[in-house]
Amino acid sequence: MSGACRRTAQPCSLHPSPGGALPLRAAGRPFDATRFKKGRVEQWVTGLFIVLLAIPPISQADSGSVIEVGKFSAESEGVALPTGWKPLIFKKVGSSTQYKLVRDGDTVVVKALSEASASGLAKPVKIDLKEYPFVRWRWKVENLLKKSDISRKDGDDYPARLYITFEYEPEKVNLFKKAKYQAGRLLFGDIPIGALNYIWDTKAPVGTFVDNAFTDFAKMIVVRSGAQGIGTWAEEQRNVYEDYKKAFGEEPPMVSGVAIMTDTDNTGETATAYYGDIVFKKAAD
Repeated sequence: MSGACRRTAQPCSLHPSPGGALPLRAAGRPFDATRFKKGRVEQWVTGLFIVLLAIPPISQADSGSVIEVGKFSAESEGVALPTGWKPLIFKKVGSSTQYKLVRDGDTVVVKALSEASASGLAKPVKIDLKEYPFVRWRWKVENLLKKSDISRKDGDDYPARLYITFEYEPEKVNLFKKAKYQAGRLLFGDIPIGALNYIWDTKAPVGTFVDNAFTDFAKMIVVRSGAQGIGTWAEEQRNVYEDYKKAFGEEPPMVSGVAIMTDTDNTGETATAYYGDIVFKKAAD
């Protein structure tokens, strides 16, 4: 998602600094900065970071037992964007996913329609997972993507995803990861150092944790898979604190942002999805 910047966020502009591969090595494995150059996730993460800088974050102060990140049910149908959420547009993708608030039964939700397109909705937050480790949301998809493949760059499309980004805390990062992060900044400017991507996949088993096809700065976590449940609402709850530790092998930093995205630009297919309220909680249901 960012590279020689196939995608950049609107309305902000992104001008990557020039740079090449750095001769870094860890445990005998060379660091290849070229992984940053065309990765869709880097474009997505970098663009998301810029969007998050553009609007003030939700703080967890005085939030009680729940932080309402996306209170879509309190919105009015027909409005283009939920309160506090901003579009994440990628200039070099010919078409953007359409998002709007619609009525579904007795509540209002976000509807996403992607036709060989990609864009997202993002909201900045500032959440300590030690206080609010659980995220709860609900979603519904109308169809799967036949060409979606979690292991391939040309299959990196999903009918629905919930994306969580994290702050960069240099004092808590090991030397290799810090150097790798700095290499990414040379190419793209400020980027989040880690992200969790909860997805509805076509065929990967539920519970799969895997590096994104473009970068290990983003981890893919399969929450739903296959046709079971298509067309009906699915309630989800994840312990983000534990998921981050499992994915990255370390304590999580503060959460910096949350986004939703339905994208089909790589596969050229069509997908329709719906997103319900998103909350962070102190305790599981």
